[in-house]
Amino acid sequence: MSEARTITTAEVAALLRVPGPHDDKYSRGVVGMITGSTRYPGAAVLGVEAALRTGVGMVRYLGPARAADLVLQRRPEAVTAEGRVQAWVLGSGMDAGAASVEEGPDAESAGRMRAALASGHPLVIDAGALDAVGSARGPAIITPHARELCRLTGSDLDAVLADPASAARAAADQLGVTVLLKGHATHVVAPGGPMLVARSATPWLATAGAGDALAGILGALVATHEAAGPVDLAHLARLGAAAAVVHGLAAQRASAGGPLTVLDVCAAVPATIAALLRSR
Repeated sequence: MSEARTITTAEVAALLRVPGPHDDKYSRGVVGMITGSTRYPGAAVLGVEAALRTGVGMVRYLGPARAADLVLQRRPEAVTAEGRVQAWVLGSGMDAGAASVEEGPDAESAGRMRAALASGHPLVIDAGALDAVGSARGPAIITPHARELCRLTGSDLDAVLADPASAARAAADQLGVTVLLKGHATHVVAPGGPMLVARSATPWLATAGAGDALAGILGALVATHEAAGPVDLAHLARLGAAAAVVHGLAAQRASAGGPLTVLDVCAAVPATIAALLRSR
């Protein structure tokens, strides 16, 4: 098995799909998002903001009513009606077991999440949806931090922190999905595939909501690629590493060496992508 390798900015730039004169909102990619909750509605806003800033034809948001209201206040171009999608982002801003909720204000989102898991579309699975990964019928990439990975796989936290590459690889093989293990260096691997590492993050990015934005960026990249042709687990690994680099570079741009907010990071994504595209 090959050693872990840092993904280059040239590789990331090559993975950024640029719309052409004949593209429309559907051919550019539609990402569906079932994120946020009655308890954590802001996660939905951050993920939708990041996805739109990354460049898709449409974001279709199908989360709880309060979160949907906040999403539309921030981004009226988001669509809150059901319809076609090319990829799903699930679970950001939700408590563990979100897909199994049967009653209460988040029950409708849980039902939609179960349908998305069974849809066969590519999936970005985060936070509260992680324990439903076994229900995924399409290619899936999970985006845990170290503690979430331990909860999901039964791993020891100290062991994961000491050797995140081995922990990510073991989880990918165990679960049969692509794993993006978040950290200052983010490790991404598909079952049996090469290990890619993204090292662009600034320590200022260790802040609430950063993972919600990463999930949105990744969902947008997956949707744009799925719109052009099928995405498999190996492709999800490349897109996951690319998303982590865009996320980290945008954070560097937003930080300028000092503190940042996640909306600052989202706002820096278009210029970050433009700089990567100029380097092609």
